[in-house]
Amino acid sequence: MLKKPKMKLLPVVASLCLLPLVACSVEKTQEGKLPDVDVEVEEGQLPKYDAETAEVTMTTKEKEVKVPDVDVDISTETETIEVPDIEVTMPDEKEEDSENDGEINS
Repeated sequence: MLKKPKMKLLPVVASLCLLPLVACSVEKTQEGKLPDVDVEVEEGQLPKYDAETAEVTMTTKEKEVKVPDVDVDISTETETIEVPDIEVTMPDEKEEDSENDGEINS
């Protein structure tokens, strides 16, 4: 019976692991140049990138969930527990917030 909650948690954990891969904006700021390959080799140059990543805020909040009662009859009762609360601010949203000088958009 303990395997079911773990299986429900797997997509959440996988999403959190993949979030840094998609929550950023990358722009090439300089072209790359391969080295000239001859008997003599000149230096090459790798491209330069500016990367703006998302701001991720993780907190907890209380939420009521049903948990099994430890009695033999398998009834449930409601308890309040801490659950994760994640907020992701994309780079474009950070720029808009700074342009608004702290005004809250609704």
